[in-house]
Amino acid sequence: MNLKKYSAELIGTFVLVVFGCGSAVGTNTLLFYAGEPIPLAFSTLLIAFAFGLSLMAMVYSIGTISGCHVNPAVSLAMFLLRKLSVIDFIGYVVAQCLGAIAGAGLLVFLFGSKDSLGANGYGALSILSVSLWQAAVVEIILTFVFVFVIINVTSKKEFNFVSGLVIGLTLTLVHIFGIPFTGTSVNPARSLGPALFTGGEALTQVWVFIVAPLVGAIIAVFAYNLLRGSRQPKRVQEKAVMEEVK
Repeated sequence: MNLKKYSAELIGTFVLVVFGCGSAVGTNTLLFYAGEPIPLAFSTLLIAFAFGLSLMAMVYSIGTISGCHVNPAVSLAMFLLRKLSVIDFIGYVVAQCLGAIAGAGLLVFLFGSKDSLGANGYGALSILSVSLWQAAVVEIILTFVFVFVIINVTSKKEFNFVSGLVIGLTLTLVHIFGIPFTGTSVNPARSLGPALFTGGEALTQVWVFIVAPLVGAIIAVFAYNLLRGSRQPKRVQEKAVMEEVK
């Protein structure tokens, strides 16, 4: 067991939920009390950048300790790529969920309410009132893009300097697109924490935002291996030709 890594994951997910979901709650509260029509696109950008900047800060803070997954979908991808052991995978996911729950709990204390904690949802809980299947497809696609970028940007050491920037901006991107549909999860822990405190429909729907991101992560790993594997035959062929020449 590596408690240092697990602690880093707990802290990272805690920060993501507090500042990401907290910004969503704060922005919506300000819009409500402002009493003036403010473009939805503006509030969406604020929330999207809150999540992106939070993750970016954590990547550069705890990235060298745990890799800064702060997301069970990312940890699943790394496990499937054999970059994470079974024990560490379980430890990471537990730490991430605890961090998300602690973050959501702090928001309840700070805002004095558990009615809206930036929980994800479909139907009545969605701005666009999307169906269950629409929500699932959106989350699968968004998580696929997010995890696919992470896998590729962390697979080369020359990208280490900009990895936090790329990953943070990618999370911002998927939030800009996904917020009107589901509030954007792409992270089972981030969805679980707020749903546990919000309860009601948010809790009954949370399974979608646990399963869909995991499916998206699996597809991202498959795509990564497929593209990486597509280059293998050429290298093998070139090696065979060289051996024949010798």
